[in-house]
Amino acid sequence: MAKGNSPLERPSLASLDQKLAFAKRCSHEGVLAGAKAAVVASVASAIPTLASVRMLPWARANLNHTAQALIISTATAAAYFIVADKTVLATARKNSFNQPSNSEA
Repeated sequence: MAKGNSPLERPSLASLDQKLAFAKRCSHEGVLAGAKAAVVASVASAIPTLASVRMLPWARANLNHTAQALIISTATAAAYFIVADKTVLATARKNSFNQPSNSEA
């Protein structure tokens, strides 16, 4: 068994720094993608919500300002978390396939 392949051996400081850099990059990309999706989702949900409150009698009678804000913010938060999670997982998966394995050396 090669010396570098032991699961009980402590990882080097350089490999930990590299893993930390990958994690920071993955999370940063996730935050950016999630923020972009949240902006799009807030506009995409605000326009029909506000238009329906102005045009439909049922919506005007039953959707107060709090309900409108809740509809818009729920869509925004859902879009942010879904896209951020998918982006972080996709970036981590891509980075895990691109890293050279220790067994090939």
